[in-house]
Amino acid sequence: MSRLPRLYIPGMPQLVLQRGNNRAPVFLDETDFQQYRLHLREAAREAGVALHAYVLMPDHAHLLITPPDEGAAGNMMQRLGRRYVRWFNDRHLRSGTLWEGRYRSTVIEPMHWLLAASRYIELNPLRAGHAASAEHYPWSSCRHHLGLEPDPLITDHARYWALGNTPFERQAAYRALLEAGTPLDELDAIRYTANRGWMLGELPLAGGELSPNRRLSPLPKGRPRKKPLEG
Repeated sequence: MSRLPRLYIPGMPQLVLQRGNNRAPVFLDETDFQQYRLHLREAAREAGVALHAYVLMPDHAHLLITPPDEGAAGNMMQRLGRRYVRWFNDRHLRSGTLWEGRYRSTVIEPMHWLLAASRYIELNPLRAGHAASAEHYPWSSCRHHLGLEPDPLITDHARYWALGNTPFERQAAYRALLEAGTPLDELDAIRYTANRGWMLGELPLAGGELSPNRRLSPLPKGRPRKKPLEG
């Protein structure tokens, strides 16, 4: 069976997971984190991709993006992956692959899931025990969204802007979202769709401009039901 293409729906955000091969560390020290951020900023700019949230963990990276066209996300990830691997291997006197095959991605319905995905990303260090609070972890977009430190990598999504009329209102509302935590069913849904490439949420009722490039969810298990005979 041929592999499905990556899901793409025009104008809709995507959650991306880039993991180290065999879950091995891809960031060994502060310099590695900083260099990946530099390559991420360059690759996103060159591909025209908007980055809304991110977290860099020792063995993987989560990105929340909106690509301008079907090939832009792959373009960005190819540039980012190759440049960072070359730099990492030279610096650490190693050779060979660094990443776990193809990156994983899923399309997100933004009205109900954009902020949930952003929260999921930025609470990752807290769930993994790498920080006492999300805002104290230096390698994510959390401090930007809380108004503690502007991040030049970030383009705020319209759903973030809708949290309030002023920066203070938006930051306070986002802090409340983080403090509420990610419900277990939400956590399971994000992980399931991100790992399998199915859409997170439902496709809005809109015109053909939102036409996906493939099916949004897995086919039902078992044989298809036979149609009744007519006549």
